[in-house]
Amino acid sequence: MTETEEIKEIEEEIVEEWTLDDLVALTDEVQTSDIMFRGKVFNYHFCELVEKEEPKFKPLSDSATEEQKMAYYTEIGSKRVWAMIEKANEKNPEGPVIEKAHWELLPTTLRYSLANEIMGTTSEVKENFQL
Repeated sequence: MTETEEIKEIEEEIVEEWTLDDLVALTDEVQTSDIMFRGKVFNYHFCELVEKEEPKFKPLSDSATEEQKMAYYTEIGSKRVWAMIEKANEKNPEGPVIEKAHWELLPTTLRYSLANEIMGTTSEVKENFQL
């Protein structure tokens, strides 16, 4: 295939675009998924947040150590993921509900995997932490 043919083929590919209405609808739609964990499937659901639903935090001090920064950002991520799960629990109590008490007791490897899936960062994790 020539370079011109490759360019033409790429131009002909149809790329779907988000509409604003579709994006707004995501914040009201409960999304369900599953994840493989130690050879078994774990089902979960979540819902995208709007700005006012995001967990609020006090600003981090400019003099914070790297350890403090990591703890701060880990807490933000964890609370954000929990807010997304909790919103789905409220909207769809018949779905694969994760109770707060259970969330706090889940193995951290599963929690991190769920958080990465929900936040859409699984490919970044796979790229950065290959075995």
